[in-house]
Amino acid sequence: MDRASPPAPASPAVLDIEASGFGAGSYPIEVGFVLPDGRGYCSLIRPQPHWTRWDDSAEAIHGISRSTLLAHGRPVAEVTRLLDSHLRGLSVFSDGWGHDYSWLHQLYDAAGARLSFRLQCLRSLLDEEAARRWRAAKAEVLARTGMQRHRASADARVLQLTWMALQARTPA
Repeated sequence: MDRASPPAPASPAVLDIEASGFGAGSYPIEVGFVLPDGRGYCSLIRPQPHWTRWDDSAEAIHGISRSTLLAHGRPVAEVTRLLDSHLRGLSVFSDGWGHDYSWLHQLYDAAGARLSFRLQCLRSLLDEEAARRWRAAKAEVLARTGMQRHRASADARVLQLTWMALQARTPA
């Protein structure tokens, strides 16, 4: 009798945040995520009046200007409600956990809200072999998909696709 193959592991929900810069005084400017079923979401965040630190080198990477945020960013309370409506109760993974955790809490504090999901480090999903192969697998995903835009939802999708590619190569 043939044994049934074990089911493929579910893809993780992945979140990424773009910010005004790094370090003290930086703040979230865009948040994006991809759900386990592949649906994604992204939103620009309107800066709070006291969020003023701007790093031109960060803008050179993500391509989002402060004037774009002021014109098209959503209020922090709206962004947190939308995140909660999609992510409530989930474990959500980030490759830049230290920064993203801080920026996510800054966003929620500004909105006077509490996270309804758990942010975890994407590395916790990888065994040593997968961690060793991560860079090469990510480069293959970028080459195959042509996704080069450094924006929150695109980065989250690349991370999820990289994890999926590594899982497909992992022997059972």
